[in-house]
Amino acid sequence: MYLLITSMVFLLLGFALRYWINRRKFNRRGIGGIEEFSSYEKATILRYFERFGKWISYILIAIGLLYVWRYYRSS
Repeated sequence: MYLLITSMVFLLLGFALRYWINRRKFNRRGIGGIEEFSSYEKATILRYFERFGKWISYILIAIGLLYVWRYYRSS
């Protein structure tokens, strides 16, 4: 049961992080569909943090899926 709860937590965190990052990107878009930033520095820093955050979310989702697989394999 511990593996199933842990896997659900990892999956929830991974999908929530992806949703939050994608929502922030969507809200930055202007009328023309282009992302708008107040400065060049803010644009570059935010893009790196978002890329890093997406990789973290992919890792969390993968760990969650592995835990689900282990749970169903052991039971």
